[in-house]
Amino acid sequence: MHNPSTLKFARKFLPEFLRKRLDPFHWFIEEKLQGFAATLPTGARVLDAGAGECPFRHLFSNNEYVAVDSAVGDSTWDYSHLSVVADLTALPFADGSFSAVICVVVLEHVSDPAAAFREFRRVLGTQGRCFVAVPQIWELHQAPNDFFRYTRHGLEHLMGSSGFRIVSLEPTGGYFQLLGKLSIDFLQFFESGAKFILFIPLAPLFGFLIPLVCYYLDKLDRKKDFALGFVAVAEVAA
Repeated sequence: MHNPSTLKFARKFLPEFLRKRLDPFHWFIEEKLQGFAATLPTGARVLDAGAGECPFRHLFSNNEYVAVDSAVGDSTWDYSHLSVVADLTALPFADGSFSAVICVVVLEHVSDPAAAFREFRRVLGTQGRCFVAVPQIWELHQAPNDFFRYTRHGLEHLMGSSGFRIVSLEPTGGYFQLLGKLSIDFLQFFESGAKFILFIPLAPLFGFLIPLVCYYLDKLDRKKDFALGFVAVAEVAA
């Protein structure tokens, strides 16, 4: 849910179960990441590749969490909590020095994703695992550093050719969740100036009712060809 006014309102006034239904993309990713974190042994060394403001640090409180980012994505972000500032295609870590790598909605901003995956593989130990979340249908953001979108098959190709075996690959929603997101994004055109007078009557319909209905209708889309993105868990191939 990238619409600033709608997101701010939802976080302030709506209960968690409604926020999940209005922004299922990010909630789905965080729930899957929480499950991934729970499988790691205590003390495992985890690399958050493209950590930004480190929103997932709390999920790895029982691990050695290392945050790396190039710190050029969003000028409004606070990058002061990073462990290292570095390019994901040239990580400053020794071979096999991590038990897990997570990379959450970052690879669209990497100009050479294949090189990033090779680096993920290099810094992982022989039993290492990788958690990746990528967008398939999403608006341009963090320009000009926004290069790619990923299909299921593109992600499979990149990970497989980099030395990973995919354990699970799940779509983040389908056609109706896409419609719900577009409905919320529609409101951004009425957030400022005189047009804001239209935002108030439009917000309940486009920012709440339509996305909520779309959340429940999404089960009708079984193929998920219109997925907003994908979440993959992979392990180092033998």
